[in-house]
Amino acid sequence: MDKKNSPKKILITGGAGFIGSHLVRRLLTQHKDYQVFNLDALTYAGNLENLKDIEEAPNYTFVKGDITDAGFVNDFFSQFNFDGVIHLAAESHVDRSISDPVSFVRTNVLGTVNLLNASLQLAKNNTGFLFYHISTDEVFGSLGQEGLFNESTAYDPNSPYSASKASSDHFVRAYGETYGLPYIISNCSNNYGPNQFPEKLIPLFINNIIKNKPLPVYGDGDYTRDWLYVKDHAEAIDLVFHKGRKGETYNIGGFNEWKNIELTHLLCRLMDIKLGRKEGTSEKLITFVKDRPGHDLRYAIDASKINKELGWKPSVTFEEGLEKTIDWYFENQEWLGHVTSGDYLEYYKKQYQTQ
Repeated sequence: MDKKNSPKKILITGGAGFIGSHLVRRLLTQHKDYQVFNLDALTYAGNLENLKDIEEAPNYTFVKGDITDAGFVNDFFSQFNFDGVIHLAAESHVDRSISDPVSFVRTNVLGTVNLLNASLQLAKNNTGFLFYHISTDEVFGSLGQEGLFNESTAYDPNSPYSASKASSDHFVRAYGETYGLPYIISNCSNNYGPNQFPEKLIPLFINNIIKNKPLPVYGDGDYTRDWLYVKDHAEAIDLVFHKGRKGETYNIGGFNEWKNIELTHLLCRLMDIKLGRKEGTSEKLITFVKDRPGHDLRYAIDASKINKELGWKPSVTFEEGLEKTIDWYFENQEWLGHVTSGDYLEYYKKQYQTQ
């Protein structure tokens, strides 16, 4: 088939994860002429139940594979000759990085370099090829009470997780400068929304409130984060991938700064209403715990560049997004039960290995 008339083949790494699953769904629905490939190792954070509604789509292909395996990556890229890569596959939980930093180096650094090497071969024969690397605002370190991270903020990572992501960002830029690989990088703030693995603050607290379990708040809870609704992030990624300037970085934030303790109180109030409990009931579950080592005080993103260049801005306020998120978890108790029990890990075997 003539390459010009054949569908574009877009690879999303980590597409069974939280952000990745929303992006896979968006590309499939918004770009029906694309053939979307989802490469995921299905570690604990990869859950194919996130994509049950689209797994039979004719323009969707799931492949189980590990980006740390260079031989597999090279063969995979040679077989399908992708037109673009959107790289989300990563170890992402700070607490896990503190207890096991080597796995973060392996996946986030070595895995990214393997993808970059394989992409070089595709870019040689395809002038439209693009490697889009999704990163985090944590690479910039910690802010004081004022100021915002922008695209020129110096890197200053403080955790093994953020150090591994900073390293992968640098490798992407290095491959652009050294080998001419077309790339874009975006750094996002804290994502929240449907399908998020319940080790993260918001789904963890939703689940714990339902079960009347403690809400562990680090230190005094006086840590500030910018929160980004995951569907807004998927829309931004789609926009950057198609209209962003190659060789550029875009910060993607929700314009939503909240201190952890204030977020927790808001979540408790909304959950009490949802559960029909007396106001203040869930707040009694708040438990202050020993602070995390190297805990960054404040993250806040200046997302004016993507707004001015590409016209993107968040579609929901934090309160609206949080209510949507709470509603989703209440409506998807089976999903939550499978994740907390570990049963979701069997979904791949039932759906794919028996075919």
